[in-house]
Amino acid sequence: MNFSSWLACLPPFRIAPQSRWNDEWLTIDSTSLTPDQMQHLTGENGSVLDAIQYLANTTLNLGRAKEEQQAITVELNGYRDRRLAELQAMAEAAAQQVRETGEEYEMASLSAAERRQVHTLLQAHEDLETFSQGVEPDRRLVVRRLQAS
Repeated sequence: MNFSSWLACLPPFRIAPQSRWNDEWLTIDSTSLTPDQMQHLTGENGSVLDAIQYLANTTLNLGRAKEEQQAITVELNGYRDRRLAELQAMAEAAAQQVRETGEEYEMASLSAAERRQVHTLLQAHEDLETFSQGVEPDRRLVVRRLQAS
């Protein structure tokens, strides 16, 4: 059974296995889902979608050597694109605040994948650096001016 067929068996989300693979993306076909079902599948701050993605990646990579493993992103109803736009805005606001105040800026409530995205988004800012601190579930991304080494 492939992942989209497995997902189709989950009650109450009887989904025809019409999910589409595109490179490393699995897009769940939302045409037969109600808004309530889409909200439940997405979860608060994408938590359910992230959990489905985690399960998909774990299942996909079972028994594979590290160099053969793949990573997929699970998408539903444009959530990932909307969240990326939010993360970009948050990253730019953090960069601006750090530049204006000189103070470190902590970004909370980000998943590990979102922290990686923000690290990547802010790499282009040569005057800033980012790092994560703390322990899950309270791990935070910190943005600060580049420290002299």
